[in-house]
Amino acid sequence: MAASYFDVDGTLIRTNLVHPTLYYVLNQNTPLHSLAKLGGALVKAPWLAWAETRDRRIFNELLFTSYGGMSEDRLVGLAVETFERVIKPNIYPGARDLVQTSLDKGHDVVLVSGALDFLMRLLAEHLGATDVIANRLEIKDRFATGKLLRPVVAGPEKSRLIREHARSRGHDLDECFAYSDSYSDVPMLSIVGHPAAVNPDRKLSLLANAYHWPIIHVD
Repeated sequence: MAASYFDVDGTLIRTNLVHPTLYYVLNQNTPLHSLAKLGGALVKAPWLAWAETRDRRIFNELLFTSYGGMSEDRLVGLAVETFERVIKPNIYPGARDLVQTSLDKGHDVVLVSGALDFLMRLLAEHLGATDVIANRLEIKDRFATGKLLRPVVAGPEKSRLIREHARSRGHDLDECFAYSDSYSDVPMLSIVGHPAAVNPDRKLSLLANAYHWPIIHVD
């Protein structure tokens, strides 16, 4: 059986990692806590801007420090609200049909994202996807430390995680599909037999044309 591996941000949804994080920051237990979290996020903004263009792993690790000190109950309790208000309204119109096409072929459909696992599971359930590869927060004594558990799902690490997932599920990568919007995901696209560019950025569009990869628009 084959699998279809989907990047999420820019591929299936319009938002990126920052938007749900900001929602969490602005919805702390008290307005004072929210202001403190927002202030901390603003201090990190220049470093985040630098990391976004240089190293997605560092970007993810910096961004998710904003969750430090949040209780596990709060993280889970806000997840549905964050999904309903931030993620769900920004799902591309054609995303569900693209996922359904893979399901109709009998594929496992796996969301591969740097977003947090408890949010991606909600998106997977909504779209009918069968599995997720996503980032996980370290929890100690029922509070988030602000650190991500290894491995961090970002950049070339996505391709390694897909290889491991395919091997553990008995999928032949030559028969598998992968979808992304970003040139940074070329390693992920290159390891499967059937890569496709979805709403591609300029560099990925040029590469897809050069290698005759399908280009799909779901917006």
